[in-house]
Amino acid sequence: MNNPSPLSSDTTSSSELERRILAFAREYPEQGQAAVAAKLRAQGFSISPSGVRYIWKKHNLETAIKRLRALAQQAPDGIDSLTENQQRLLERGNLTARLTRQGGATEGDAENGEEPLERRQIILNAAAELFSVSGYDRTSIRDIAAKVGLLPGSVYHHFPSKEALYLAVLREGFVSQMARIKAAVAKESDPWERLKLECEEHVHGIVDSSPIHRITGHNLALSDNLALQAKIKPYRQAYEDIFRQLIDALPTTDKVDHSLLRLFLLGGMNWIFLWYREGGKSGRQIADLMVDMIRHGVGPLPLQ
Repeated sequence: MNNPSPLSSDTTSSSELERRILAFAREYPEQGQAAVAAKLRAQGFSISPSGVRYIWKKHNLETAIKRLRALAQQAPDGIDSLTENQQRLLERGNLTARLTRQGGATEGDAENGEEPLERRQIILNAAAELFSVSGYDRTSIRDIAAKVGLLPGSVYHHFPSKEALYLAVLREGFVSQMARIKAAVAKESDPWERLKLECEEHVHGIVDSSPIHRITGHNLALSDNLALQAKIKPYRQAYEDIFRQLIDALPTTDKVDHSLLRLFLLGGMNWIFLWYREGGKSGRQIADLMVDMIRHGVGPLPLQ
């Protein structure tokens, strides 16, 4: 036997009641099921709060955030059609959902004391992803805000300008990558193996890691923003010093130009972000092959 619907058994009145409930969802999206049920009862309809929720859930509107999101999607002006308070409520809801997804938060996680990512970190991650795909010049604060479900003003609350946000992404990427590289090479004493481990971390960051790490590999290579490149230069120099020290320690012939070798290797690795596709060799495998080709050459051994 089927479970009875929480609505009236009369088909006409049930249809009208459902129409009224959906109308309230559009007109008063922030109001809860109890408030809507009370308004409907005042209009002569027999309905409980659970009956209102039944209809909302049927149309995927059971939360205020879902109702506001649907309202914005249906309006020609999108989110701008909502009131300021509605926009703020939707922003908080979108951010909470993103925090939960990215932080992997669940009720069990909360009981274990684990916390999701902070808002600032979410903005950094989204900005890095857009910067790495579209470049600095073609990415706007509005684009970044939209990606994380925030209003542009909320992004500016944490970062005063796009340039400041980009530099924050670069700073975090370089600092994090340097820490990973130093930890990796500390396990090895052989100069060539140390260089290989360093290159593994570098390429892994570009193709297998987070957008923030990918930025360290190519950043403004395709931009003519010279002023911003100048501000990035100290970060790059500190990062490249690690390569410089490892390459200077290599046992090579006197004919090898260590500076040219460093630029050759870094340039080759940084260009990977353009041609790399998933499904082939991993970033670490590519790095190992590149170092081996430099160390052993690619031509046949000379005849004895």
